[in-house]
Amino acid sequence: MNRRKFIQLLLALGIFSRFLKGFDAMAEEKIDTLTLSDDEWKKKLAPKQYDVLRHEGTEAPFTSPLNTEKHEGIFACAGCGLPLFPSNYKFDSGTGWPSFFDVFKGHVVTKKDTSLFMARTEYHCARCGGHQGHVFEDGPAPTGLRYCNNGVALTFVPKKG
Repeated sequence: MNRRKFIQLLLALGIFSRFLKGFDAMAEEKIDTLTLSDDEWKKKLAPKQYDVLRHEGTEAPFTSPLNTEKHEGIFACAGCGLPLFPSNYKFDSGTGWPSFFDVFKGHVVTKKDTSLFMARTEYHCARCGGHQGHVFEDGPAPTGLRYCNNGVALTFVPKKG
């Protein structure tokens, strides 16, 4: 086994994940919830953000500038700022929405979505409950998952330095 294959194996096992680019994506933490009234959310969010985050809307594909974001940093919930994805988890799925193969552990909650006459897994921010998108089992290694996220539901925080 060459060095590259060995490192890929370690990454697939999750051993090195928390050391990559200074992000500790392995640790699961207790997330305090944020509760605002509907009027407070309307004041805090832009109309499209409000529709997606609070009413499970979907933005049009290929409209988010975050689709092409390639800098190091964190993708966080646009509703409350909770970090959801480190940039090294992002990949181009070709779907038109920012996509990630994993999430900071414990930072999203999932539920079944049976709208559109199909069963899907929907995920929301663990802090504010804001709708982010759906997770599918057609992503790349090491997880095989694709967190398909609405770009308006995210903000990007570049890594400092």
